[in-house]
Amino acid sequence: MPFLPKLKPAILPLAALSWLVLLISTLLHANAALAARFGVPPTWVTLVAQAVFVASVFLYQRGQPDPLRGTDFVALLRRVMLGPGLLATACVALYLFELLLQSGTPTADRTLFSVIYTINVGLFIVFLAYTTYAWRALVLFRSAPGIRRSWRWFELLLGVTLLFSLLGWTPPGVLAYPVIGGLALFGVYLTSYQKWIAYLNRRQKWEAVLLQFALLLCMTIFVAYFLRVADYPKLVAPAPQHNFLLLTAFFAAFFALMGLLVTLFNLPTAGIFEQKREEILSLQRLTQLIQKGQTEQEVYDMLFDAAVQTVEADAAWLDVDNESRSPLQGKRFSIEEERIDDIRTLLADYNLGHIEYLNNDLPNTSGFRGLDLQLGSLIVMPLRSAKRQYGSLYMLKEHRQGFDRENLGILQTFTTQTVLSIENLQLLANSLQNERVQEELKIASSVQDSLIPKNLPIDNWFEIGSHARAAKEVGGDFYDFLHLPGKRLAILIGDVSGKGITAAFHMAQMKGIFHALMQENPLAKDDREKFPVPSKFMAMANRALTHCLERSSFITAALYIIDYEHGGFIFARAGHCHTLYYHSIKEEVSYFHTAGLGLGIIRNDSYEKHIKNQFYDYNPGDVMVIYTDGIVEARGNDQEEYGEERLKQMLERNYYLEAEEIKQQILNDLDEFSAGQPMHDDQTLLVIKFKAAQPDTLS
Repeated sequence: MPFLPKLKPAILPLAALSWLVLLISTLLHANAALAARFGVPPTWVTLVAQAVFVASVFLYQRGQPDPLRGTDFVALLRRVMLGPGLLATACVALYLFELLLQSGTPTADRTLFSVIYTINVGLFIVFLAYTTYAWRALVLFRSAPGIRRSWRWFELLLGVTLLFSLLGWTPPGVLAYPVIGGLALFGVYLTSYQKWIAYLNRRQKWEAVLLQFALLLCMTIFVAYFLRVADYPKLVAPAPQHNFLLLTAFFAAFFALMGLLVTLFNLPTAGIFEQKREEILSLQRLTQLIQKGQTEQEVYDMLFDAAVQTVEADAAWLDVDNESRSPLQGKRFSIEEERIDDIRTLLADYNLGHIEYLNNDLPNTSGFRGLDLQLGSLIVMPLRSAKRQYGSLYMLKEHRQGFDRENLGILQTFTTQTVLSIENLQLLANSLQNERVQEELKIASSVQDSLIPKNLPIDNWFEIGSHARAAKEVGGDFYDFLHLPGKRLAILIGDVSGKGITAAFHMAQMKGIFHALMQENPLAKDDREKFPVPSKFMAMANRALTHCLERSSFITAALYIIDYEHGGFIFARAGHCHTLYYHSIKEEVSYFHTAGLGLGIIRNDSYEKHIKNQFYDYNPGDVMVIYTDGIVEARGNDQEEYGEERLKQMLERNYYLEAEEIKQQILNDLDEFSAGQPMHDDQTLLVIKFKAAQPDTLS
């Protein structure tokens, strides 16, 4: 009844005024002196006053908040019994006691009798209204919309029937009994829908039975009282008024008796068990989603549908956080998007948007009152884990006190299971993604492994020992050899910034550039110009990498071209590690400190100015150690780096060994130094030793 809030301020004064008119009218009929002075009002005044009083009391009680607080059913019955019920029963009991004392002897005190009678009528109507709407709260607890509509029709038909009887209109006998009997059967039908009984434990059930028995006793006393005074000489009430009271008391006692029987025999228990079964099935369906391979969107849809069905929401919506890899959609049920925005904004203003929230009286709550939602109850249930927020579930009902703690517990279970399912799906997706990545890494590692030379150059001029180890499945270090005409060997070593598949991809690009640029130039004027010198190669490689290397990436490299025929080599360093060298004549170990800028740092023609060639004549027995920074930057237990100095000392102690042995001694020392520490960077090591007896000196 949407008009009730507007009429509420006037209902109580109207009820008090109509009862006062009823009292005055009764006194004027009962007291001859007052009647002679003020006159006797028509009978219809008494009847209209009582009709207005009854309507006002019932409308006032109809507009009150739902008297049921959550699932505290016994407390509701106790309040009914200890409130107007005891007061009305006490008044009736006192008057019955007076009648017993008088033993039915008429007295002349009609005024006192009329006052007590009118007070009892008022208390009975108040008691009846309070009891009726308390009973209504119990009948409509977790009821279907159809039952709610049926109850509204029952209220209307019963009210019309009682008011007609009050105004003196009664249908012919042929119709009277079917009408009253039909209403009684309608009431029995509605009374049987009392799901609240199944939520009582044994102690609460018997307490509820005792309280209902006490209420039934009150009704019985009222019926007995009105029957007793029906023919009493002091009664001055019009007959229609008396018939109305008897019929009202009959209906009230009848329905109180039906409620008591339903409580005793647990008639609605099967329906509650069916509802519990549906809740369990909904939870099982949510649990099984992950096993069936459903998507996150399907899990959210299942949660929403199960929640709406289980708590019997009249409106609902689901907000979903879209941080996941795939876009997810929320859902809504029986509510406009504008209303959703209004509620979201209000909750955000009160910092209630992402916390668990229950409000069972929206019309009387600050903020919600101004939204005019036509909804009475709201639950906000966030979907979150310890790490992140997944969204929020909003459930609404039309009537106040629509949700209880059990609804809250069910939604908590549903949302918790949903979050677990979502996280499991994400873990499964991540696991599958990791498997795909691992498979791709295996392929990349296999490809990279195929790019690293397996057969080292073998010659009478030198020995080579090589080592390459990636920090991850694939790395960014690379080296390669290329034989050139005229007893020359090109050796390229490099390091791509970063690690993993991207670095390995650029490593493969650099190897391709090496082979492409070190091809013979048919336009060269002489043999020495047929192949680019190292500095020219670096400039050309830098230009080629400009088109395929990310802006944030660069490559360090060093290119050596060894000329056996002339007993020397030429090299250029593009930001790579310095070359470690043992000079056999001087018996000294030192580094070649040369200038050079990494490839990709400057991406224009000015790069060539930053790269220089260096020539060196080698001697038989000289040793050259070429490496990447993963060797010298390896860390020990104290996080100290292996360093260039320690590498130099290892060559000083082992220069006389063969190239493979020198390499192995360095690696053994490196492993001992960094034992127990993770590898932070790829490690590549090349040891080149020029043989003590060169081919030209052989006899």
